[in-house]
Amino acid sequence: MDKASIIGIIIAFAAIMSGIAIKGMELVSLLNPAALLIIFGGTIATVVIAFPGDELKNVPKLFGVLFKNQSEWSVAQLVPMFSSWAQTARKEGLLALEGDVQDIQDPFLRNGMTMAVDGQNSDFIRDIMSEELEAIESRHQTGVSIFTQAGTYAPTLGVLGAVVGLIAALADMSDIDKLGEAISAAFVATLLGIFTGYVLWHPFANKLKRKSKHEIHVRSVMIEGVLSVQEGQPPKTIEQKLLMYVPAKDREKIMEAAQETEWKEGTENG
Repeated sequence: MDKASIIGIIIAFAAIMSGIAIKGMELVSLLNPAALLIIFGGTIATVVIAFPGDELKNVPKLFGVLFKNQSEWSVAQLVPMFSSWAQTARKEGLLALEGDVQDIQDPFLRNGMTMAVDGQNSDFIRDIMSEELEAIESRHQTGVSIFTQAGTYAPTLGVLGAVVGLIAALADMSDIDKLGEAISAAFVATLLGIFTGYVLWHPFANKLKRKSKHEIHVRSVMIEGVLSVQEGQPPKTIEQKLLMYVPAKDREKIMEAAQETEWKEGTENG
């Protein structure tokens, strides 16, 4: 579970509700059926119009990405792993990695290492993995666009809801008390539109964008690692190359972990 997403939404609702209460407004007034229909129904409608059905069917998965922690590899895990594979490949050959490759859970990394073990040349491996990475990035961008568009439409629909409410309120001005309540209710749509657009949909789009950037970064490291192992580069060289993808403050910790792994392997082999 991505606690940051949950905590952020809770804080947002708490802040808005507290502000409304402090202003003396009754929270029940937000439960305006017409406003809710215009904002949520209208936002869904505009997104459905804007995107093909094949792309919209992935929306439930996108919510899963938003509220779940990524189970992807981290660069800190990849450095010692590729270093170990490089050491095995230099001693016993690439075919010795065949068993390790079958145990890889990530399809992208497994496919790359399989091509390396099968003897494909480095240019072919890079082309295939790079094309797959571009396809992954394109799919991610589509998901980001869906929430970005929802965040763009919702506030405008809020204005539309306010206009509709004002038209209904001004149609009958005989009762001043009811007129005031009707005008107040009309602006509930504006509040909901702004809230959902700038507190939910746009932040959701940014969260997806950040998670996508992290995944693309990690998979780029995978490509370099696979090619380095395939080319027979020394473990230390691979470590130095992959550590360039890691912030300087984290490199020392990763190197210490890699050295500890090498020491354990050396002790076991000895």
